[in-house]
Amino acid sequence: MRKFSWLFLLLILVVFADGKEEVFEGKDFHVYYLGGQSNMDGYGYVKELPKELSGGVPQVWIFHGNTSADGTPADGNGKWSPLNVGHGVGFSSNGKTNKYSERFGAEITFAKRLLEVYPNRNIALIKYSRGGTSIDADTKNAKRFGCWAPNWEGGNGDGTNINQYDHFLATMANARRDTDIDNDGKADRLIPVGIIWMQGESDASERKIAKRYKDNLTLLMYLIRKELGDMETKVVVGQIADWKVWPHRKIARKAQVDFVNEDHNAVLVTSTDMYDNSDPWHYDSKGYLDLGIRFADAVAGNKSDE
Repeated sequence: MRKFSWLFLLLILVVFADGKEEVFEGKDFHVYYLGGQSNMDGYGYVKELPKELSGGVPQVWIFHGNTSADGTPADGNGKWSPLNVGHGVGFSSNGKTNKYSERFGAEITFAKRLLEVYPNRNIALIKYSRGGTSIDADTKNAKRFGCWAPNWEGGNGDGTNINQYDHFLATMANARRDTDIDNDGKADRLIPVGIIWMQGESDASERKIAKRYKDNLTLLMYLIRKELGDMETKVVVGQIADWKVWPHRKIARKAQVDFVNEDHNAVLVTSTDMYDNSDPWHYDSKGYLDLGIRFADAVAGNKSDE
């Protein structure tokens, strides 16, 4: 039986060693996971960032897992670093060095807004997303871009049965392996507080797949929460835009509404319908700047999306 997850481990506040009480000296980091497909990757242009964001948000730390195709060995390589610009599409990491792109996603204003809401918190982000991916394994897009179906079967050798869900698991394992994420010489604690999910466009390409989207999303969010170690982790879902490039978007959009209505700790962000697009599938830079704020306010319980 394929394993789905292992519990999220936290260091205890006070431990006993050699009969002496040792006081925890590191930091508590509130961690948010950012996942999905290309509109989570981010297609905003770094050159279009306002001046005050051109240097990123270095007070917030991020682990951005390297994106990989289905049927390849589990990857998720990354490196804890202060949040820089360039975490959009084209970003990559070998686990030692981050290669930043000319694009950005919602993470920049998401981090900035969280610092405004929680000025006394240490905040960290874990990001793994891949453009074009569906949740359902039976989509045409899954064959081209990959899927998040937990029981996907395919690939060969070291890539056997490895898909986007496994690359997510590898990202989480790699992020946890470094216990001193800010490199101050003291072990830190990672406390999961939010899942930000921007995906569903690829599942809206085929009617039968769109009709399965709510069940697929429900299972995946259950498993991601389980992997984080807290079944009460808040989920924020970005509703896919009402754009004609996704023929069965209305079914998938309704599925997202139904998921949120049936989950007592989930919120839907609907501002995507207001954004202009830079190409037929992706928001423009202003859209990503706004989306990050909406995500932050939604996970914090504010009302910016109403």
